Amino acid sequence: MNYGQFLYMLPEFALVVALIIVFAFDFFSSKGGEVRKTMGNLTFCLLLIVITTTFSVMRQDETITAFGGLYVASQAVNVMKMILAFGTCIVVIMSQSWIETRSRVAGEYYMLILSTLLGMFMMMSSGNFLLFFLGLETASVPLACMVAFDKDRRNSAEGAAKYILVATFSSGVMLFGISFIYAATGTLYFDDVAAVITAKPLTIMGLAFFFSGLGFKISLVPFHFWTADTYQGAPTPVTGYLSVISKGAAALTLCIILMKVFAPMIEYWEYMLYIVIVLSITVANLFAIRQSELKRFMAFSSISQAGYIMLAVMGNSQIGVASLTYYVLVYIVANMAVFTVINVVERNNGGRTDMAAYNGFYQTNPKFSFLMTLALFSLAGIPPFAGMFSKFFVFMAGVQQGDPAAYFVVFIALVNTVVSLYYYLLIVKAMYITKTDTPLPTFQSDAHTKCALAICTVGIALFGICSCIYEWIAAASL
Repeated sequence: MNYGQFLYMLPEFALVVALIIVFAFDFFSSKGGEVRKTMGNLTFCLLLIVITTTFSVMRQDETITAFGGLYVASQAVNVMKMILAFGTCIVVIMSQSWIETRSRVAGEYYMLILSTLLGMFMMMSSGNFLLFFLGLETASVPLACMVAFDKDRRNSAEGAAKYILVATFSSGVMLFGISFIYAATGTLYFDDVAAVITAKPLTIMGLAFFFSGLGFKISLVPFHFWTADTYQGAPTPVTGYLSVISKGAAALTLCIILMKVFAPMIEYWEYMLYIVIVLSITVANLFAIRQSELKRFMAFSSISQAGYIMLAVMGNSQIGVASLTYYVLVYIVANMAVFTVINVVERNNGGRTDMAAYNGFYQTNPKFSFLMTLALFSLAGIPPFAGMFSKFFVFMAGVQQGDPAAYFVVFIALVNTVVSLYYYLLIVKAMYITKTDTPLPTFQSDAHTKCALAICTVGIALFGICSCIYEWIAAASL
């Protein structure tokens, strides 16, 4: 065995080392407030090292394969790893003010974040269904613990229970599908499956079960029923993490497996994808209009955004992979800006997250209102913000094959963009137009919150205008 192959897994090893360092620091230190703050800063610095390490293993036009094809890391996967680690950095920064109110659980929180990110890295770099499933579960189980982190809140325990039950059920469905694929092909390696798989009843059922299981993870309709309750019950930083980081990893993995493993069966999964995309975008938008609780509102927004992300998969090409990766990057900065503001308001307003709490918000907190508006406009795809460019690229990828059905799906997505603009403007209306006698008091944010909002705002403003970012992602995807 060539032990030098382990060097190809430097991003994963860097995360393991970071996890051990955080564990040791938590174990040997006291539980004071300064230690909790130091632990957050330490985790942030370790994530920066992970990003640097991942960048160092990128090689031009080279896909890394190790352990007989069990581990595969293309340049596109490494770019997504860096993007997800970057998004996790923002989550760690915005979590600082919240975790400081928790007496003895800061170490556990940061270890859970690093553990679930490690699972996502392994899932994206898998070349075998077994490693893929192990990575998926490594990511899912810590997420359930993070959702239940506020043990004193009933909603948190309820959200975690629904998440773990649905995750268990979806994992069972997915394993059922993988067993069908193994029975039909006699292998679990992606390359070997792609070489022998044909459209038979057994493989079609395996594809349907596998797609359904991963659809639960991405919150695609009709596999989305857990999302709103879990997002509402989870602590706000965890909700932000769920909405972007885990969704981005699962979306890229699904894209790779459909394009690589199930390419000979494209005529089956292509129309399955069309139906799911139309349902996800349309149903989520209609339900979002009815929401009065902001975290549930953002849950249906994330379901709709997942539908837009899947438009890139329709292209079945490297341009689709690049568009998906770029969309996730833009979605991270826009969505995390919204959740950072929600987190600040929640902490300064007795835990309220209903939309009525934002009535007259501009009167007392104009800066937060302005940043919230920028983020919502980016999510809606209004120019010149980055969200408009990300939607343009996924629309372009969706119609690349020239299929008339694909044009219809993209048209439905365009119509739903107008609908999404309406419900995003409901929040803007509450902040700027709706009058109230008891607006939120004026409050100041801490340095970590300001840093998180600054990073997100710069991303919203520049990720679309700076074409070099998309060009770098597209070059890595070729």
